[in-house]
Amino acid sequence: MTLRVAVQMDPLETINIAGDSSFALMLSAQERGHELFHYDVRTLALDVHAGPGERITAWAAPVTVQRIAGDHFRCGEHRQIDLARDVDIVLMRQDPPFDLGYITATHILERLAGTTLVVNDPVAVRNAPEKVFVLDYARFMPPTLVARRLDDVRAFHARHPGELVVKPLHGNGGKAVFRVPADGTNLGALAELFGTVWTEPFMVQPFLPEVSEGDKRIVLVDGEVAGAINRRPGAGEFRSNLAVGGSAEATTLSPAEEEICAAMGPELRRRGLVFVGIDVIGGKWLTEINVTSPTGIVAIDRFNGTDCGGLIWDAIEARHAAMLRD
Repeated sequence: MTLRVAVQMDPLETINIAGDSSFALMLSAQERGHELFHYDVRTLALDVHAGPGERITAWAAPVTVQRIAGDHFRCGEHRQIDLARDVDIVLMRQDPPFDLGYITATHILERLAGTTLVVNDPVAVRNAPEKVFVLDYARFMPPTLVARRLDDVRAFHARHPGELVVKPLHGNGGKAVFRVPADGTNLGALAELFGTVWTEPFMVQPFLPEVSEGDKRIVLVDGEVAGAINRRPGAGEFRSNLAVGGSAEATTLSPAEEEICAAMGPELRRRGLVFVGIDVIGGKWLTEINVTSPTGIVAIDRFNGTDCGGLIWDAIEARHAAMLRD
């Protein structure tokens, strides 16, 4: 069955096709004969008195994609499309920050339920930000504090002496993640900075030396493991994110990682979180559950010879067929 797919993502001309997961998903959809549209989240509109009912629209263009750097897409003429009538699937793939704009988009797209399938489910995305949803699986996490008060941070440090990592609660790509030395130098200044820049609390954890051996990205598709890569920090870095210079290598799952995936898989499936990437350090420490715009499938497929994009589309097509039956 040919599906009409609207991809809500950042401008196509800005992406690096060598590793972009959204682009890989578009290629995979196109190979299956699906029709693609691209739109910017800022063009979403909700008209609550459009004729007999409300209407959700976006300013979109039909696109075709190809794996040729610098010439990787062709756009047709932009026009207003009705996301309930003109498309079957919406892929919500714009990059964080997970801010009020992102949250508002989930509220709008939520209203398509039962008419157009949105992946990942916007209600679940809104209720499962990366560093908050993970707290449901605290038994797999290192000691963790979410707070704003410096006194709370210092008390946590006293209970867990040594180096710390301080990071924004809704950050992405390893941005604004700080390593604090064991003596707590600049801890006060960092707390002031985070309190000034962000209105929400921040996250504090002990620094895990095992990160030097890598930070594993595991991709789950509809709750099942699709593959994994190990990301090692670049020279002079402790962050292993590919976006900040980390390098990828092939890997397998440890027994503890298999246990983590088995524990969360059914809940991911129940929530409609089709494409999820989790991060694990040292083969046992769960640090994030990425649901907003997960990445990593290009590197996983390159190292493992897998087809994560195909698995994701298998899951999407099955969910869409089930929605039509219901």
